[in-house]
Amino acid sequence: MAYSWKRNLVVLWIGVFFCSAAYSTSIPFIPLFLSSDLGVESHLSLWSGIAFGITFLSSALISPYWGSLADKYGRKPMLIRSGFSLAALYLITYFIHDPYLFLVLRIFQGLLAGYVPAAIAMVATNTPEDKSGYALGIMSTSSATGGIVGPLVGGFVSHLVGNRDSFLVSAVIVLCAAVIATVFAKEEKFNRSGKRSSVKEDLKIALSNKTFATLMMLTGMTTFSVMILEPLLTVYVMDLGVPTKDATLLSGIVFSSVGIATLIAAPRWGKYGQRIGFSTVLLIGLIGGAIGNALQYFVGNWIEFGSLRFVYGLFFAGVYPAINATIVKVTDSSFRGRAFSLNQSANQFATMLGPIIGGALGSWMPIRWVFVINGVLLGCSAFVLYRINRNNNQSETTGGQNASSGA
Repeated sequence: MAYSWKRNLVVLWIGVFFCSAAYSTSIPFIPLFLSSDLGVESHLSLWSGIAFGITFLSSALISPYWGSLADKYGRKPMLIRSGFSLAALYLITYFIHDPYLFLVLRIFQGLLAGYVPAAIAMVATNTPEDKSGYALGIMSTSSATGGIVGPLVGGFVSHLVGNRDSFLVSAVIVLCAAVIATVFAKEEKFNRSGKRSSVKEDLKIALSNKTFATLMMLTGMTTFSVMILEPLLTVYVMDLGVPTKDATLLSGIVFSSVGIATLIAAPRWGKYGQRIGFSTVLLIGLIGGAIGNALQYFVGNWIEFGSLRFVYGLFFAGVYPAINATIVKVTDSSFRGRAFSLNQSANQFATMLGPIIGGALGSWMPIRWVFVINGVLLGCSAFVLYRINRNNNQSETTGGQNASSGA
């Protein structure tokens, strides 16, 4: 390559870090922003749920379209489009005082998103194949790091100057991501002469690729398993005996434990995937996630809970890098932008549905049992993957034996 793939990896890692940090700087404070700044006094939980979910829904619906454009015009233009658009929307949010206008802006934030899948597709396409697992493992840590740093920055800003200013900080941070993509990100010479396919055609191609269709299903299942616990973790911490006044701080530590584990383990899983196969890494991650979730039923205090979440994170950190690396292997480079965008749609649908169903389950049964259900869900995903891998291995063996007999 005419440029260093390592340099590109560093540049895009920083860009995704800024984008993820911008999101998590302001989003956790949406309920407070709605109540204290926009005057929402009744049905605050409903307003908050709609404000969260509507962005993921709009993003899930539009992602295949952006993926199609990425494969036609390049992934770098998608980075630039998304970065500057989101910066403008965060800035506009700083000035609004109407809750309905806020919902409209949240819809547009979903419609104009796409920085992260475009960055992943760009890394996957512009990295040597024997280094792609490592590179995608590294990329997984950027979102995790942004997710850890963002709430700390947002909490500090919110405490000092108010909730509204967290959106202004988010605008500045994501603007940095846009500038980084514009100035420093490099993409191989891109062929723009091809015909752009329709979303319907892309879905047909995706579903005809059974391995890729399975990966999208696994992405949805694993993201759902994460997000179903999103509204329950703080409540569970209080159920474990933590006083209300300390619940926010200690819940933040528990939340961060999985992110820290991802920082430690994801690059290593990427390297292991190159040696032992990404299907094996994915299977280990799903089994570890299943056992780790189920064991959280038995914890007796927040320290045990946080420690087990950390161990669970060490295994689960291998899941997304393995899925992304496998997508690279089973899709053509000309389809890769669309592949990652379709995978992002599965991710966003699960992100939207998870908290809704998790909140409903948490109101119907003890939260401990939701961890068991989550473990069973991941265990079933692991079993499906195991059966698919075994069937593929048997097919390869049979094919090899037939070829030997024919010779």
